[in-house]
Amino acid sequence: MKLNVLISEINQFAQDRDWEQFHNPKDLAIALGIEVSELQELMLWVPTEKSAKRVREKMTEVTNEVGDVLIYLLRFCAVTGIDPLQAAENKLKLNAEKYPVQKSRGNSKKYTEFD
Repeated sequence: MKLNVLISEINQFAQDRDWEQFHNPKDLAIALGIEVSELQELMLWVPTEKSAKRVREKMTEVTNEVGDVLIYLLRFCAVTGIDPLQAAENKLKLNAEKYPVQKSRGNSKKYTEFD
């Protein structure tokens, strides 16, 4: 499915249920954060080295939460007029400037910690 088709289906889903009245930027951002937390909860207290195994064990639940996160993110973008692909492309360019390969390869330092 193409992204623009998915966005249209998400928007239609909200319109059909008269949920547009509830879908303001603040509440959508909060809902998005909650869904990300639900994704995180699936791996809570699991040692880092076992987190990939937990994802495999809970694949249905993880997949459902990823779906929720994407739906709320795309709905937020629709309501605010943000093109999610353009936003990601712009951010990737900014990150490439902040994290040049020669300084960031193989380490997890934030760009402000580079020498």
